[in-house]
Amino acid sequence: MPQAPLPACSVLILAGGRGQRMGGQDKGLIPWRGQPLVSYAAALVRPLSDDLIISCNRNPDEYALFADRLVHDDSPDYPGPLAGIRAGLSVARHSHLLVLPCDAPMLDGELLERLLRAAAASPDDVQMLRSGDQWEPLFSVIPVALRSPIEDAWRRGERSPRHVFSHLGLQAVDCPANDPRLANLNTPELLCGAR
Repeated sequence: MPQAPLPACSVLILAGGRGQRMGGQDKGLIPWRGQPLVSYAAALVRPLSDDLIISCNRNPDEYALFADRLVHDDSPDYPGPLAGIRAGLSVARHSHLLVLPCDAPMLDGELLERLLRAAAASPDDVQMLRSGDQWEPLFSVIPVALRSPIEDAWRRGERSPRHVFSHLGLQAVDCPANDPRLANLNTPELLCGAR
């Protein structure tokens, strides 16, 4: 029997960091195998959504080439990925928001499909990849209906996506420990080593 189609979702690619481990460079725009890092996530998710959002705090003209819409943090001090997630939730057009980092170009469709099928089976919970014992909060599907409790947590000073989501019905989508598909190429050494 054929599987049901994947649920419609908005997609958020997080590219708004300070890039400290890259010497302050804008990570998503660093070339890897001849293309900007962000282009790999954008190409992978494009068939899944008509609502591709990129969270960026610099270089909007370059990021606009890969997105339907751009968002940015509402604070100038690079407060972390939860700020970008909040911005994405505020504009998402579908019931769920698939969140990915800009610097994981080896991610594949199988993992995304598993996340989205988990979201379809348990639509009120946050779905998050877990690699062995390591939770991966930047590989998640978040119900947009959780926007208000996430905002409440932000106002209380919470900044950790993992901590916030753990209080909102968090479910694990497991993959192997040290799964190479989740490799974040976020230092010059990792970027060169993965060429």
